[in-house]
Amino acid sequence: MINVQLTDVNTLRERARTNVDNGAVTEGYMGDREEILRLLNSSLATELVCVLRYKRHYFMASGLKASVAAGEFAEHAAQEAEHADRLAERIMQLGGEPDFNPDNLSKNSHAQYVAGSTLKEMVYEDLVAERIAIDSYREIVQYIGEKDPTTRRLFEDILAQEEEHADDMADILKDL
Repeated sequence: MINVQLTDVNTLRERARTNVDNGAVTEGYMGDREEILRLLNSSLATELVCVLRYKRHYFMASGLKASVAAGEFAEHAAQEAEHADRLAERIMQLGGEPDFNPDNLSKNSHAQYVAGSTLKEMVYEDLVAERIAIDSYREIVQYIGEKDPTTRRLFEDILAQEEEHADDMADILKDL
């Protein structure tokens, strides 16, 4: 068991008044802020690339089984956009700048943008992208550990939803 010493109230109050321009980043922050900002921005790029791919797949889905897949594509696009917003918000809290530059998205994204031409290819590529996100986010959670619990929890929440997305895509792929 880790023995944690609690800081007395007067010291907490005094520390809160120093470097107040740092916002949420206090002296007690133990993460490598620059590295965590880099990880957050690459994850932001991943989520935005996934939004674009899912949106394309939603509009391009055709065939007998397209309605089920298209519904999932639309739902996943919206959820990936929510992930992107949460990541951008955390970047701002840590004093960084979210990178929405389209020129950087594909370069910084963990997942690739593979369009797919048939419904089966689209679902397959979405499943591959979800599996990439799952592995990369799991590693980020492990890397962060206890150094930045807020960012770790954010990634844990997103990871859980990415796992649901992968299950959805795997189920649809079985039926195609």
